[in-house]
Amino acid sequence: MPVVESSVILGVDPATAFAVSQTTGETRLRWDPFIHEQHLLDGATMPAKGVRTATRHRLRVLRMTSEYVSFNPPTNVGMKMLDGPWFFESFAGGWRFAPESGGGTRATWRYNFRCRPRWLAPIVEWIGARVLRRDIDRRIAGFARGCADPVVLAAVRG
Repeated sequence: MPVVESSVILGVDPATAFAVSQTTGETRLRWDPFIHEQHLLDGATMPAKGVRTATRHRLRVLRMTSEYVSFNPPTNVGMKMLDGPWFFESFAGGWRFAPESGGGTRATWRYNFRCRPRWLAPIVEWIGARVLRRDIDRRIAGFARGCADPVVLAAVRG
């Protein structure tokens, strides 16, 4: 199963980094270049283990329903795809936040996925790993900008 990972050192504490990672609406759109829209489902008002989300990709053609499989502020969060693009047999992601010895936080994001059809998976997964590498790197760079954005920080601290 291919794994794609990216990390960055942030100038905020793990609790703040975790809170930024869980923002929604306009605050989320300030920093997350991956999504066009994301919201919680089933009347949920806060993320938590078992809560489902609907996400629409920035190109607006890809959609995914996912579920939080772990939610442990301020250290980690994990999600798995329930349904999504036809070419993913499975897709999951996890974010970890760890304090750095000199201050700040190391944020590490990891995706793992499996593609279909299985007979074509070796080629599709090779391509997918490169596409997702570009996306995760862009996304974590946007996240780092969000962790330094006064508007985003005010939203999570206010």
